[in-house]
Amino acid sequence: MRKSFIKRIIAASVLTTMLTASLGCAKKPVVDPINDNYRVFYEIFVGSFSDSDGDGTGDLKGIINRLDYLNDGDINSGESLGIQGIWLSPLFESPSYHKYDAKDYYKIDEKFGTEADLKELLDECHKRNVKVIIDLVLNHSSDENEWFKKFASAHQNKDTSNTFYDFYTYVTDGTMLPGHAYYQIPGCPGEYYEGNFSSDMPEMNYDSENVYKCMFEVAQHYLGLGVDGFRFDAVKYIYYNDADASVKFWKRLMADIKEIKPDAYCVGECWSGQGEILKYVEAMNCFDFQISQADGYVAMAVKGGDMSTYTNYIDTYQKQVQKANPDAMPVSFISNHDMDRMAGYMMLAKNWTQMAANLYILSPGSPFIYYGEEIGMKGTRGGANTDANRRLAMNWGDEDTVDDPLGATYDRNKQTNGTVKEQLEKENSLVKYYAQLISIRNKYPAIARGDYKSLKYDNAYFGGSLITYNDEKIGLFHNTKDEELVIDLTSTKSAEISFAKLVDSIGQGTASLEGNTLTIGPQTSVILK
Repeated sequence: MRKSFIKRIIAASVLTTMLTASLGCAKKPVVDPINDNYRVFYEIFVGSFSDSDGDGTGDLKGIINRLDYLNDGDINSGESLGIQGIWLSPLFESPSYHKYDAKDYYKIDEKFGTEADLKELLDECHKRNVKVIIDLVLNHSSDENEWFKKFASAHQNKDTSNTFYDFYTYVTDGTMLPGHAYYQIPGCPGEYYEGNFSSDMPEMNYDSENVYKCMFEVAQHYLGLGVDGFRFDAVKYIYYNDADASVKFWKRLMADIKEIKPDAYCVGECWSGQGEILKYVEAMNCFDFQISQADGYVAMAVKGGDMSTYTNYIDTYQKQVQKANPDAMPVSFISNHDMDRMAGYMMLAKNWTQMAANLYILSPGSPFIYYGEEIGMKGTRGGANTDANRRLAMNWGDEDTVDDPLGATYDRNKQTNGTVKEQLEKENSLVKYYAQLISIRNKYPAIARGDYKSLKYDNAYFGGSLITYNDEKIGLFHNTKDEELVIDLTSTKSAEISFAKLVDSIGQGTASLEGNTLTIGPQTSVILK
């Protein structure tokens, strides 16, 4: 029987463990979530999250130990973060700390645990109605992978009949494509394999049907274990600089995955402009990179940009996604393991982090939170120019032994917003704000699933959307200014609207509705019906 972490604090008056950590929230959802893929996901960089065995590396059992912090199994309890999906960074055996170069796709890296541990995690998550997707890198493997060793051996022996001879992309002198990176095949002068990320990450050759078969079998294996889908890394690198060929590949793979698991949730990383992203949306959900990072639409709005620019983007992008693929949805985020953390550029002292969270979490589709974002963790490449500084150890503040990843140089004294332990003990902490925000999103199915229409107002700090879902219409409005605003809601020329009541608000102030006049506090978002 689970015990509420908050209740144990009251009973014992001390915080002794985070194993069943949970959050006390003022506002609770009143309905169970719809059992679909319109969920708030939480990205976990496995090696940096929680260490169960004291070796300094995060592992699968560590995640199991923290599940009640993420979702205690009762979406109405108000005592956990309330996430409904988890994205796990690569789990497979690999020579690197980040595991984006698989040595063996069928073996869980021993530092993370075993396949049995993964199965236990999946079972425990499913008991809580939490879906789990795993990171799957299909374009390249490690050069320590047995497949690559067999490929090199076949070339050394000039054995063109060998199954692995064309397993990886290779060229000869004079046939190299511009913009691609090549390295000599070991022991084969004049022959080169492609490695667009590095020499130890050779690119697989999907002109070979054997490669497709092998990698699809990997996907089948993990779906069979109970994985709910995949995050696909570097989707445009399947056929680098040939989007049409790559999209064709992903359409085929997604069709085959859906044959096995019709409700599989898959999302692709196409780190590119909107035009190219929408090409890949034809095959699957894709992360919306235009909304993320320090120069994205969210950050621009929070820092004083015209709110109608943001709401127009949400409206337009949702329609573009639906046109490209009626089964796809927008996938918003503010940062991930490849980016500087939000708290470093959104200024916690100005409450920009909370406002940014309002904008992207209260948006259509399935938003993704990066672990530690909810407590205001910082991390940047900095002068060391290493992504390890963006993937630092989760700041639990208890006896967890998880350590920073190999190569990290970030000064821990720069983590000034406190630990999970400290924030759980504070009434108005950032982590409790995130829990309340997610509970509000879960309460109104229209936020994730409805059709958005941007509503423009003369005040640049105020804007919102009319959201239609089935027979329901709600208004979602934001004030990004650090002062209270009084707005005549009928002053928009975007639509004929009238609201009867204010049903929820979250931010740095209060809100009220009298007739068509909305009084909305500073850096606050409201929901009207």
